[in-house]
Amino acid sequence: MTPDEPPEVAHPEGMSDLLHDGLPFTCLQLPMLGLSPSRLRRLVREHRVRRIFRGVYVDAAVADGREVRIRALQLVVPRDGVLFGCTATWALEVDTFGPADRFDLVPACVVPHGGTRCTVLGVRCVEGYLPPSEVMEVAGLRMTVPVRTASDLLRRLHRPYALAAADGLAHAGLVTPAQVEAYVCKLHRYPGVVQARELAVLIEPRAESAGESWQRLRLIDAGFPRPEPQYVVTDSRDREVARLDHAYPRVRLGIEYDGQEFHSEDEDRAHDRGRRGFVVDVLQWRILVSRKHDVLGKDPELEREVGAALGMLPQLPRQW
Repeated sequence: MTPDEPPEVAHPEGMSDLLHDGLPFTCLQLPMLGLSPSRLRRLVREHRVRRIFRGVYVDAAVADGREVRIRALQLVVPRDGVLFGCTATWALEVDTFGPADRFDLVPACVVPHGGTRCTVLGVRCVEGYLPPSEVMEVAGLRMTVPVRTASDLLRRLHRPYALAAADGLAHAGLVTPAQVEAYVCKLHRYPGVVQARELAVLIEPRAESAGESWQRLRLIDAGFPRPEPQYVVTDSRDREVARLDHAYPRVRLGIEYDGQEFHSEDEDRAHDRGRRGFVVDVLQWRILVSRKHDVLGKDPELEREVGAALGMLPQLPRQW
């Protein structure tokens, strides 16, 4: 898939047993569906209906995905609106929201000056100008092209969230680091352009989660060399025994980010201990593990430990 050739969205099939045939619906459609507002609230409490964002719902049996997201946005975005920022990436199934906004999506779009403002509650609509070359269409829904979206996020988001957003777009194959770097270098006097240029050269397509991006940025902002992402550790027979989120192979230092989704259950922790145990006990690596509160918090212990292993003094305090 390329940014200029988005896939077409097909109509769901085999969903006749689902509420509204599995299609997203708004509160204005409740009478047509034979539902009252109180009945809808009850279905949500019973996890039979899922809220996509304010005022738009879907049968809970329908899996989240690009098709559902696009159809939901089509219900609320004005005809001349263009999705931008985190809304544009969300439509393409790349979630670039910060932790506080991840579960409270507010769709955002740009309309031409003097155009039709959206009157739907819960939709942010701003006036602006976008050149046609920076707008693409997916299933009738207009949005900024990925390289423009990446640039906007790098300029506007908080520093760690901005890099994580660009990493996510690169990991999805929607942009390349070179494309984004070339784009932001052409910008002049845009708010946040200095940050965008600093971060564009750090984009890493191999990053597999926002937490890995935050962790990598902490290391770089501390003045350490850029770590090797997704580093494969092999045994004496050249067999893969582990893949580390970040590594400094010269000193056999691995740095892992344990997110809540895949590292919170007892089974997950047991798997992590077994995987890392061989690397530490037999191959003599040192493994540092961070979680969300470690990486986004103010404690500089990560920088100090990495600095000690590398024989370097970290640049502290961190500015974010």
